[in-house]
Amino acid sequence: MKYLIILGDGMADRPIDALGGRTPLQAADTPGLDRLASEGRCGMLHTVPPGFAPGSEIANLSVLGYDVARVFEGRGSLEAASMGIDIEPGEMAMRCNLVCIEDGKIKNHSAGHIGTEEAATLIRFLQRELGDEGLLLYPGVSYRHLLKLRGGDKRVRCTPPHDVPGTPFLDVLVQAECEEAVPTARRLNRLILQSQELLDNHPVNLRRAAAGLDKANSLWPWSPGYRPQMDTLLQRYGLCSGAVISAVDLIRGIGVYAGLRPILVPGATGLYDTNYEGKAQAALDALRENDFVYLHIEASDEAGHEGDPHLKVRTIEYLDHRVVQPVMDELRTWAEPVTVAVLPDHPTPCALRTHTAEAVPFVIYRPGAEPDGVQVYDEQAAQAGSYGELYGEEFMKELMNITEG
Repeated sequence: MKYLIILGDGMADRPIDALGGRTPLQAADTPGLDRLASEGRCGMLHTVPPGFAPGSEIANLSVLGYDVARVFEGRGSLEAASMGIDIEPGEMAMRCNLVCIEDGKIKNHSAGHIGTEEAATLIRFLQRELGDEGLLLYPGVSYRHLLKLRGGDKRVRCTPPHDVPGTPFLDVLVQAECEEAVPTARRLNRLILQSQELLDNHPVNLRRAAAGLDKANSLWPWSPGYRPQMDTLLQRYGLCSGAVISAVDLIRGIGVYAGLRPILVPGATGLYDTNYEGKAQAALDALRENDFVYLHIEASDEAGHEGDPHLKVRTIEYLDHRVVQPVMDELRTWAEPVTVAVLPDHPTPCALRTHTAEAVPFVIYRPGAEPDGVQVYDEQAAQAGSYGELYGEEFMKELMNITEG
């Protein structure tokens, strides 16, 4: 048996007036997902353990069966693994966004989804101006970058910028959680303020402003941690090989620590215009060579952060028509059975423009297994599924058909 997880980041939502009181999953045309639901078994999964914020790092680790309290060391260290950057003893890693500040408020977490080339120019400029051997900035993809801080103390409270659009940035600067972490908080806040002085009139931003685009006029570091210690999925579930497909460094980094081989797909952007067909084909190719494939698609999450329900519906339909249907059409012709699961990692309600911790709907299709009678895939229908409510690692145990005792 082989295994495929298709993760539609942030797909789950709440009823929206603009969609007639339906969620985007309910409003979208999803014959592929609905067929999976009718042929498989459904349930609701709690992906965010108590005490944790509903970030994608937490939720995806949980989906993959990890004890988050034991293994989680911040986004930065996970993304560093994807970028091939080592986190040495004594170093702290952080995700570092390029954000847009307007009238003293965080306008958005992505600097208007700045392109990777422009963003890299800005990050390299800041490294020359502000970096040293103890403070290193590495360019990533679009607005997502990496900061390494030698001697940093992770006991600081940092606010994810996607959680606070419209908030005065001075209200959500870094705060120390203990006396020993005060120097780290001060250093990070100084970095934020210095970056704003340097970036606002940088030629890249002047060109963006002239074109009516949001400026990338501030760094925003968050999610600190050290190098994590994780068993691989191969060790945990007796798999021989696995692969991860994502446009997002965070997910590829989780995959690296989980023992999965990252596969890069040309044209994969993390947005609604991502290369859906390329990702679908990459997943099929990877399944021919591996026991387990984790296919992550970011677009619905970004639509939720934009607060655009109609765009979110479109991203869900793209995932259904351009990924789920062609993948399942091909797999149904294979002699070797493949168990397929589809789910979000967390909800990203358009009304809130940020993540929430509610349970998410999932479906597991196992060839030859008796379906449970659920006919459509959405947040309400899945509640009637035979799996009921699962928590954390229970999902992977069900996917891998692991029985206790």
